[in-house]
Amino acid sequence: MHKGNEESSVPDPLRRAWFETVYDAAGGDPAKVPWANLLPHPLTRTWIEGQARGIDGLRVLDIGCGLGDNAECLAAARAKVTAFDLVPKAIAWARQRFPDSPVDYQAGDLFALPASWLHAFDLVHECYTLQALSVSLLPKALAQLASLLAPGGKVLLIARARGEDEEIEGPPWPLPPSIFEEAKRQGLFPLMVEDIMATAEVGRRHWRALLQYQDR
Repeated sequence: MHKGNEESSVPDPLRRAWFETVYDAAGGDPAKVPWANLLPHPLTRTWIEGQARGIDGLRVLDIGCGLGDNAECLAAARAKVTAFDLVPKAIAWARQRFPDSPVDYQAGDLFALPASWLHAFDLVHECYTLQALSVSLLPKALAQLASLLAPGGKVLLIARARGEDEEIEGPPWPLPPSIFEEAKRQGLFPLMVEDIMATAEVGRRHWRALLQYQDR
């Protein structure tokens, strides 16, 4: 699915040690965490704002929540939010930032989540996690997302985008259009795919897609 460097057949395919090192080296300074903008992602925020029926009461899972800004944005829209991150220090930091939050923050691994989460969510919010994975892990990751959804549930996917044959360096690895064909193979069918060009607010080309789970 892509040309360029990727991780495969390595001892730490999720790059857990690398992520842990980033948070350790930050020493509590979010400016030293490259993805910590201390604001919800603009494509997440504007999608929530554009929902005519809102997301009030929906059971939502925020994947790779980092310091919690997207999770808090979802919770502010009155969704029932669970959020997890691979790095326990990120979760502790999010809880410290939002001590009165209704969000259930937990440390967790996308590929080893609690059995109680299977088919438990109406919406899964995935922002920048898939693009951090090697191509060999993407089918399994998409299958995991599908397994978390209740019947008719949806994935909101936000990621950097690229052309199918575009040469890339990573990580992160922007996702090509064929990611949506792979999503279909895993039971996630696109209801909406936006190809968003770079703007002042979103510095690079992005996908914003809404995928619905269909049990085959």
